[in-house]
Amino acid sequence: MKKRIDLHIHTNCSDGDLSPKQIIDEASNNGVSIISIADHDTIDAYSEELFNYAKSKKIQIIPAVEISTKNKKCGFHVLGYNFDMKNSELVQKLFALRNARHDYLYNVAVKLNDLGYKVNVEELDKIEAVTKAHIYFDIINNPNNHEPLLKTFGHIPDKGEFIESIMNEGCPAYVKKETITPVQASKLIHNAGGKVILAHPVAYKYEDNFMAEDVLKLVQDMQADGIETNYVYVDKDNNKINEIKFWNQFAKENNLKTTIGSDFHNFDVMHPVIGLVGEELEISDNYINDLLDWLM
Repeated sequence: MKKRIDLHIHTNCSDGDLSPKQIIDEASNNGVSIISIADHDTIDAYSEELFNYAKSKKIQIIPAVEISTKNKKCGFHVLGYNFDMKNSELVQKLFALRNARHDYLYNVAVKLNDLGYKVNVEELDKIEAVTKAHIYFDIINNPNNHEPLLKTFGHIPDKGEFIESIMNEGCPAYVKKETITPVQASKLIHNAGGKVILAHPVAYKYEDNFMAEDVLKLVQDMQADGIETNYVYVDKDNNKINEIKFWNQFAKENNLKTTIGSDFHNFDVMHPVIGLVGEELEISDNYINDLLDWLM
């Protein structure tokens, strides 16, 4: 049986729906034998109990995190792999970033209120790594918000449409969040003994007009080890975009390592499931073995 690997999965410790143990169960159901939980700005999913549970399911876990960063052009997600999870510098910075998310929550709620949306700040504040996705779901699940949503969009928008139209930079409810740069995130991960990967470069192309030459300059500035090429992007209009061959060739030409990730958050029909089961991609056992040798 062919190996399956997925190095970019989210749990309910950030903005995913499933618990860490449920992620292990779902990976097992999909025949995935190597995974990374890469929650936003937190490694709280990881525990001795989880590693033991994964071992009982014959699943190997490679520790990971996805750090939210920003430079002068736009926001970027930086993936870190197999770092020292007790590294004090990294742990303290992740804690600060999570706290900044809560400051952001209170500030953005004011702007959303001004736009006519009700936000349950008290409940959202209980989420340790609260994200824009949490805020979006809180809004659409409140019937009091349906009228202003229909007035603005003509329908109940999906997550990408709402965030990109209302909350992102240049939008009416934009709030600048305390963050770090991609270069700073890369240094944090490297200093903790980890490998640095720029997450889903295909997304920046379609969301921020950040093209291949821009990606190359960024990863060079970061001294990143590689990029997440084996990734299927779904835009705000639910168009599925597969540019895996392009980005793998880009990585090859620029001597960059490549990784694979579903970016799984929940079961929403459009986005890839854990292991990218059913997606068009060519992943050989040799590729997986070489990737594991490098990561470990």
